[in-house]
Amino acid sequence: MFGPGNRSNQRNRPGMGGPGHGPMGMMAGGEKARDFRGTMAKLIEYLRVYRLAIVFVLFLAMVSTVFSIVGPKILGQATTKLFEGVMGQIAGTGQGIDFEYIGNIMLIMVGLYLFSTFFSYAQGWIMSGISMKVTYTFRKDIAGKINRMPLKYFDTTNHGEVLSRITNDVDTVSQTLNQSLSQIVTSATTLIGVLVMMLSISVVMTVISLVILPVSFIILMQVIKRSQRYFKEQQDYLGHVNGHVEEMYGSHLVMKAFNGEQKSVEQFDEYNNMLYGSAWKSQFISGLLMPVLMFVGNLNYVVVSIVGGLLTINGAITVGDIQAFIQYTRLFTQPIAQIANVMNVLQQTVAAAERVFEFLDYPEEIEETANPVKLEKVEGRVEFRNVHFGYNPDKIIINDFSATVNPGQKIAIVGPTGAGKTTMVKLLMRFYDVNDGAILVDNHDIREFSRGDLRTIFGMVLQDAWLYNDTIMENIRYGRLDATDEEVIAAAKAAHVDHFVRTLPDGYNMVLDEEASNVSQGQKQLLTIARAILADPRMLILDEATSSVDTRTEILIQRAMDNLMQNRTSFIIAHRLSTIRNADMILVMKDGDIVEQGNHVDLLARNGFYAELYNSQFEDTMMSEVA
Repeated sequence: MFGPGNRSNQRNRPGMGGPGHGPMGMMAGGEKARDFRGTMAKLIEYLRVYRLAIVFVLFLAMVSTVFSIVGPKILGQATTKLFEGVMGQIAGTGQGIDFEYIGNIMLIMVGLYLFSTFFSYAQGWIMSGISMKVTYTFRKDIAGKINRMPLKYFDTTNHGEVLSRITNDVDTVSQTLNQSLSQIVTSATTLIGVLVMMLSISVVMTVISLVILPVSFIILMQVIKRSQRYFKEQQDYLGHVNGHVEEMYGSHLVMKAFNGEQKSVEQFDEYNNMLYGSAWKSQFISGLLMPVLMFVGNLNYVVVSIVGGLLTINGAITVGDIQAFIQYTRLFTQPIAQIANVMNVLQQTVAAAERVFEFLDYPEEIEETANPVKLEKVEGRVEFRNVHFGYNPDKIIINDFSATVNPGQKIAIVGPTGAGKTTMVKLLMRFYDVNDGAILVDNHDIREFSRGDLRTIFGMVLQDAWLYNDTIMENIRYGRLDATDEEVIAAAKAAHVDHFVRTLPDGYNMVLDEEASNVSQGQKQLLTIARAILADPRMLILDEATSSVDTRTEILIQRAMDNLMQNRTSFIIAHRLSTIRNADMILVMKDGDIVEQGNHVDLLARNGFYAELYNSQFEDTMMSEVA
C-alpha cells in the first residue's frame, strides 16, 4: 500500500438505520440529545446563511395555510345561498337559487385553492433546496474534517460509527429539517386559524368543540409514550438482524467450513423473533392513534351537529355556517397530531445533529508549522533521538529510543508482537507525534515539515494490501497519479506482477470489486508493491511486505525490492527473520526498547535475544519440513 492514512479494507457492521416510521409518519423514540439547547443553537447558526430564504418559506407556509383555512367559511356562504333559494321555492316566495352568486363563490374557491397549492409547492421547493445545501455543507465539512483528524480517533472508533455520522445522522437532519420547519408553521397556523374561524361562526359551538383538545392531547401523549419504547426496540433488533446477516455474508466461507449453518440460523431466528415482537407492538399501538382520535372527533361531530341544528332552528346560525363549522372541527385534530409528531422528530433531529457536531468539534491534529522546511534534495538520513511515546500519555511504550540511519542503508526492525515496531513507523510518518525527544530527517525535526511534504518522502508497502473499486491500472497508478500507462506497466514488471495481470480477462483494465476479492491475497500484495515502485520515493517503509505471498513469489519480490532499495534509505519490519539477513543494520526491539543492534552475523555471534528469535524460527521451519 502507498500513501499515508490508507488502511486495509475492513468489514464493519453498518450503523443503525434511520428512524422507524409508524402511522402518520410517527417516528421512533430513538436517542435524545444530551444538550438540546446547545445543539439547537449550533444548528440555527449553521442555518443562519439561509435565514432570508427560511423566513420566506415560513411566510409562504402561512399564506398557503390561511388560503386553505378560509375556504370552508366562503363555501358555507354558497351553501347558505343554495339553502335559502331552495326554501324560497318551497315556500312559494318566488325567490329562486342565485346561481350567479354561487358560481362566483366557486370561482373564488378555485382561486384560493390554486393559490394555496402554488404557495405550498413553492415553500416545499425552496425548503428542499435549503435542506440539500445543508446536507452538502455538512458532508463537505465532515470530509474535510476527516483529513484533519488524528489517527488516534480512527484507531479508537469503530469505522461503522464514523460512517453512520456521515450517512444516517446527516440524512436524518436533512430529511426532518426539510419537513419539520414548514410543518411547525403550517400546523400552528392551521390550529390558530381554525380556532379563529370557529369563534367567528359560533362561540358556543367552539367552546363545546374545545373539549376535544385536552382529550385528544391526553390520548396522543399516551399512545406516543407507549409506542416509542417499542419503536426504539424495533430499531435495535433491526440493527442486530442486519448486522448478523452482514456478518454471515462476509464470512460465508468460514461459516460453511466449520458447519456453522445451524447456529447461524438459530441466531437469526432469535433476532428475527425479537424484531417481530417489537415491530408488531409498535405498529399496533401507534396504529390505535388515528382510530381513537377519529372516534373522539366523531363524538364531537355528533354534538356539534345537534347543537348546530338547534341554533339553526332558533335562527342563531345559518346552514352554511354549520357546514363550515363541521369542516373546521374535522381540521382541528390534525394539527395537534402533527405538532406532537414534529416535536418527536425534532428531538431526533437535534440528537443526530449533536453527533455530527461532536465529530466536527473533535480536536484536530497539531497545527502545521508556519514556515515548513522544504528540502531541495532528500539525502535520506534519519535519526531517532531519545524518543519517548505512548498512545496513552500515562503508559509510555517507547522508552528513550535512539538510533541513527545513514542515507541508503537498509534498516530492519524486528522483535516479538507488541514490541513497538509498527509504532516507530507511525511516528516516522507523523501519524502520531512523539511525547518527548525528536525524530530528524536530514538533520531537520520532522515537526518542521508539513505532513504532506514529509509523507511524500516515503513510500509504504504494508502487510494489509489496500486496493479500491477501479481498474488494476488505476490501482497501481495511485502511487503517482500523473504516471503514463507505460510507466505503470514498467512498475508492474519490476514487481513481477505483469504476467499474472495479462492472464486476467481484461488485463490491466479489469475492475477490482469493492474488496478486491476477485484477485488473491498474494496478488493484491504484488499490486501494492508495484504501486510503491511506481511512486519511486527517496525512502521506503516495508511492513511485512511479502508475508502474503508464496515462497517462490517472495524470492521474486525480494529481488525486486533489492533493486528498488538501492541507494534508498529503507525501513523493513519483518517477522520472518530470514528475509532481512542482508540488512545493513538490524534493530532488535523488546517492550518498546532497542535491546540489540547490528548486522545479522554480529547479532547471531552475540547469542542474545536476536539469536534466540532467529533460532526459534529456524527450529520451527525444520520441524514443519520434517512433519
